[in-house]
Amino acid sequence: MRYYGKVLGAILGFALMRHPIGILIGGLLGHAFDAGWLSKPKPRSQVDDAYAVLGVAPDASDEAIDRAYRQQMSKYHPDKVAGAADEIRALAEERARALNAAYDRIRDLRRKLGE
Repeated sequence: MRYYGKVLGAILGFALMRHPIGILIGGLLGHAFDAGWLSKPKPRSQVDDAYAVLGVAPDASDEAIDRAYRQQMSKYHPDKVAGAADEIRALAEERARALNAAYDRIRDLRRKLGE
């Protein structure tokens, strides 16, 4: 558990206010700092999004990633809906593009880590 923000806040609060209330206010601000309430939320990385698109965990094996990619592409390949309405074909093409991009991103990352 992180505590240094609380301690530093309490010390600075007392030093600046010269009153016991300063300890409380500084400790509360330190707690907010320690808890991460004052920091920006971290954006999800593109790699995390790629794993989510394929529906696999980041620690999945290469075989599981290949299997998930093939299963998703067999569902959403644009050739499967060639005779459907334009909107459905467009959705299938969009999903296939997202799957291909996610698979390529994961393969590139794993190739770099494997070197």
